[in-house]
Amino acid sequence: MTIELLAVGFRNFIALNRVIAIVSAGSAPIQRLVREGKKEGTVIDITSGRRTKSAIFMDNGRIILTAITPETISGRVAAVGQEGVHARAGREEES
Repeated sequence: MTIELLAVGFRNFIALNRVIAIVSAGSAPIQRLVREGKKEGTVIDITSGRRTKSAIFMDNGRIILTAITPETISGRVAAVGQEGVHARAGREEES
């Protein structure tokens, strides 16, 4: 089984085969899940102090908080699928 990695900002990568959902972090139900996850210690914050724009739910129960939008992540996933690239790195968003 190959592991496809995806850049999610600030030189951080996630394993695509472990992702269940990529969602916007703005809604109240997602914010509630993130708060509960922080209490349980299952949240990984990779925003580097920036505003949280998306939450990635993994198959092991972890929630990864990122500073890039779900649309950007979706575009990167599509690019990985089209190009057959196993790891995509490059200039990250800094807005």
